[in-house]
Amino acid sequence: MKRLIVIAGAALLATATAAFADGDPAKGEKVFKKCGACHMIGPDAKNRVGPELNGIIGRKIATAPDYKYSKGMKEFGETHDVWTAELLHEYLPKPRDLVKGTKMAFAGLKKDEDITNLVAYLSQFNEDGSTK
Repeated sequence: MKRLIVIAGAALLATATAAFADGDPAKGEKVFKKCGACHMIGPDAKNRVGPELNGIIGRKIATAPDYKYSKGMKEFGETHDVWTAELLHEYLPKPRDLVKGTKMAFAGLKKDEDITNLVAYLSQFNEDGSTK
């Protein structure tokens, strides 16, 4: 019975992860325009008010080079290992609710579809800004 529960749980997790990766990167690029005032992505990306987002999926939290993170984000990074699609889905609707003390002023994305598409767009970029 335990084995069946573990298998069912793994299947459910795999389905949820696949759902997050099913977004439309082209639509996500349009959503990213809301982020572009503070963040950059791509080969020439630099830190702005917020850190550059190259390779964000799988990147250890609060580790973008030469970016000064808030105490709240550093503490969040101590309790969460890396940014995943799932964690971004928790974070992006209300960043300040998930990360107390973050300096991210953005109120959040309301639509799950926008978040899914944005994550698909962000997922295309390697750490150096090249695309996969």
